[in-house]
Amino acid sequence: MKLGIRLLLGVFLIVGLAAYFVLSTFSKEVKPGVRQGMEVALVDTANLLAELAAEDLARNTLQEGRLAEAFARYRARDVKASIWGMVKEQTDLRLYVTDGQGIVRYDSEGEAVGRDYSRWNDVMMTLRGQYGVRASRLDSGDARSSSMYVAAPVKWEGRLIGVLTVIAPTASVQPFARRSEHHIRNAGAVLVGTSLLIGLLLTWWLTRDVAKLRTYARSVGTDGRTPLPALGAPELRELGAALEAMRARLDGREYVERYVQNLTHEMKSPLSAIRGAAELLREPLPDEDRERFTVNILEQEQRMRDLVDRMLSIADLQNRQALKNPGPLDFRALVVKVLATREPQAAQRGVTCVLEGEAGGPVTGEAFLLEQAVGNLLDNALSFAPTGTAVQVALRPEGRALHVSVRDRGPGLPDFAREKVFTPFFSLPRPDGKSKGTGLGLCIVREIVLLHGGQVTLDNHPEGGAVARLHLPL
Repeated sequence: MKLGIRLLLGVFLIVGLAAYFVLSTFSKEVKPGVRQGMEVALVDTANLLAELAAEDLARNTLQEGRLAEAFARYRARDVKASIWGMVKEQTDLRLYVTDGQGIVRYDSEGEAVGRDYSRWNDVMMTLRGQYGVRASRLDSGDARSSSMYVAAPVKWEGRLIGVLTVIAPTASVQPFARRSEHHIRNAGAVLVGTSLLIGLLLTWWLTRDVAKLRTYARSVGTDGRTPLPALGAPELRELGAALEAMRARLDGREYVERYVQNLTHEMKSPLSAIRGAAELLREPLPDEDRERFTVNILEQEQRMRDLVDRMLSIADLQNRQALKNPGPLDFRALVVKVLATREPQAAQRGVTCVLEGEAGGPVTGEAFLLEQAVGNLLDNALSFAPTGTAVQVALRPEGRALHVSVRDRGPGLPDFAREKVFTPFFSLPRPDGKSKGTGLGLCIVREIVLLHGGQVTLDNHPEGGAVARLHLPL
């Protein structure tokens, strides 16, 4: 499982579990809290009405006394109360009054007068001097008729003479409890969604630098051109610096080992030729042979010099992470300049060079390096172009890129060479029988183009010959 997914799941799990427990606990406390608040109000109501009923109970005038009259008027009231967006349109309270033995003397509904309620908790506990309360159904077959019974002692001249119980259906407060629960669930959904979003942002923030380091590490394993990215966390910056130092050390060691081996291998041939010619020159030879061996020594020395120069050039290019002094360049003018330097070489081989198309806009880069890349491609094309043919250089802008092609009419590439042409020291025999090149020209072209953020390919042209294609950003 990827690190980002692990972090996201971890953050979401922690926040989700915390939100679940908090919301679950809070939700479980809503209904009891509403009932507790309801009970507190009923206690005050019961004690207030008990004071109103005391004189009527003492004088046995409950049925026509002040309490009965007041309650009758209460029941007849037209209630229109908007309570936090919910409308209450009827009165819900009921009550009954018992004497000191628990016998009902007054019932607001007129149904329980004369009944013995002395065993009901509200009456029994109050007559014992304790707080009396109970929850029962008004209708035993209807769960929605559950009501709360809160009692208060009725006292007259310091004596306990009865109990007044106020009855309030819990259904009257259920809408408020349900609404609160609904709001809590909505808030929980918002909290979980917000936590998911925060988790995504946090995961992205934490894994962004890791992804940068991963991309950097992969590029080091391929061309090593990607510079160390900017990292946010100090720990990751320290890790990136360590990776950069390790890359530099490994690159240096690998570079020395690889190129010493390649240089040793490539120099064996010219050194052998020089040694052989030198040994022959020690012997008495005709002037013609002596001249020929001397020329051979000079040619091999020049080949070794070219080899060393090109290897130094490749070493410089491969150790660069970016261009040193890039600037806008007129690429067509650059190609014209390079073609002018290759005119003597082309004339000697009986080959003409043709330039077609326009650049379409400036190319950002280093003029010296791009001249070197175009020059190497022209040298390669001229070395394979038959006498009397033309080397065609074409410029074609397309979107934000410039496409450059250099085509010759030579024998083209054999199949086995297509994947190796940009490999250092790989070279093909020239058609005129001359010795192969150093095998570093196209490798230098590739390094220069990659340094400029472009691409280079070399393949056979459908109409014959080989064609090199450059793609440079405008």
